[in-house]
Amino acid sequence: MLNKNILLLALQISLLGATLGGNVLIWPIEGSHWLNVKTIIDDLIKKEHNVTVLVASGALFITPTSNPSLIFEISKVPFGKERIEGLTKDFVLTWMENRPSPLTIWRFYQEMAKVIKDFHMVAREVCDGVLKNQNLMEKLKKSKFEALVSDPVFPCGDIIALKLGIPFIYSLRFSPASIVEKHCGKVPYPPSYVPAILSELTDQMSFTDRIRNFISYHLQDCMFNMLWKSWDSYYSKALGKSLKYYLTIDSRYLIYSYCEDGIVVFSLGSMVKNLTEEKANLIASALAQTPQKVLWRYKGKKPATLGANTRLYDWIPQNDLLGHPKAKGFITHGGTNGIYETIYHGVPMVGVPMFADQPDNIAHMKAKGAAVEVNINTMTSADLLNALRTVINEPFYKENAMRLSRLHHDQPVKPLDRAVFWIEFVMHHKGAKHLRPAAHNLTWFQYHSLDVIGFLLACVATAVFLVTKCCLFSCLKFVKTGKKKKRE
Repeated sequence: MLNKNILLLALQISLLGATLGGNVLIWPIEGSHWLNVKTIIDDLIKKEHNVTVLVASGALFITPTSNPSLIFEISKVPFGKERIEGLTKDFVLTWMENRPSPLTIWRFYQEMAKVIKDFHMVAREVCDGVLKNQNLMEKLKKSKFEALVSDPVFPCGDIIALKLGIPFIYSLRFSPASIVEKHCGKVPYPPSYVPAILSELTDQMSFTDRIRNFISYHLQDCMFNMLWKSWDSYYSKALGKSLKYYLTIDSRYLIYSYCEDGIVVFSLGSMVKNLTEEKANLIASALAQTPQKVLWRYKGKKPATLGANTRLYDWIPQNDLLGHPKAKGFITHGGTNGIYETIYHGVPMVGVPMFADQPDNIAHMKAKGAAVEVNINTMTSADLLNALRTVINEPFYKENAMRLSRLHHDQPVKPLDRAVFWIEFVMHHKGAKHLRPAAHNLTWFQYHSLDVIGFLLACVATAVFLVTKCCLFSCLKFVKTGKKKKRE
């Protein structure tokens, strides 16, 4: 009897534990964005939540796993991985060939607009693959999700959440033209000191920098207003009402522990798999001249100039290697995940930015004194070698990297715990409407206090007018009194 009671109690406890977890829906995007969300997913699963990922059949990086707490719902799309690969390649090459500068900024936005237009066509097909699949939508409704986590770079996450009647959470580094930050978060973006995304500027700007920043803001607004306008009708049709989009280390690596001169980690991210033979030989030649051992993530043809100190890998445990005490430097494209990992471990870097937020990220790290930048289009073997020697041999860069690391570590709550907390917070409270800025209820002139300023100016003008009238009246009366006395 006692054993039976213990068994029943254990069963009740196990059932209670099973009901504590919630159901979370994920609307991800490809590349490093997926890697970032995957970290959040793993922690949600650890906390016994059930996670479902919506993924298109033509996805390039997102691959289903057999974890019972992680379900992948596949939506059919009329394209394969080749189209995503081609679009990614066009995006990277267009950015690298037209990298924005004060003289080429207009040309850059013209060329990028073409690529983004193609991206939106693919995005719409992915959206249709979910929204027009009645069986899938019914299945999602029956799953009783409590929240949706989405990346604002890829549209439709908010539509799906609204269709399912659940709150949604954005996980973002930045949004295109800062749309989400400005229109949803009502975050002020004064161009006088807040650098526009993709401008490669910092908050320390000269007069010419502020001119460039001002132009960048308005060009981005114009371009994205034009490109995203077509989504207004799509959103309205999908939701059945007029709506604007804005509403919304294994053993292979242990050998490096014995390198007296340390190691250098080199990765250009998940989007760039190959380089031209000429560029690869140039890089390999520079790396061969450094005394450190180099771990290079590279899938292309083995360079003829590859040194004995350099090893090529299809994949490397980047975060673990950067945390190794022998890590002396990091050659990086400047992706957000790599930047945070480098800051966390206090490793100085050589930046080789190519597209998207990478030039901005490296510009900010340069301003903090933790990085040296080289231009991948114009660099020579000597340029890369000198940059690497500089960050390794000059204490200035290591000291600044460690200072940033100490600042990053000094937090009351781990960033991952904070991200999961807010997801669970939204699930428990069915949203977070109390955090919605009151600015959404104001007109543009109320937001900028133009009505108050106008009223106060009118009051001041009235007071000045009355005082002036009184003074004139007193002067006239004084003059008249003087003349009258003279006559008498």
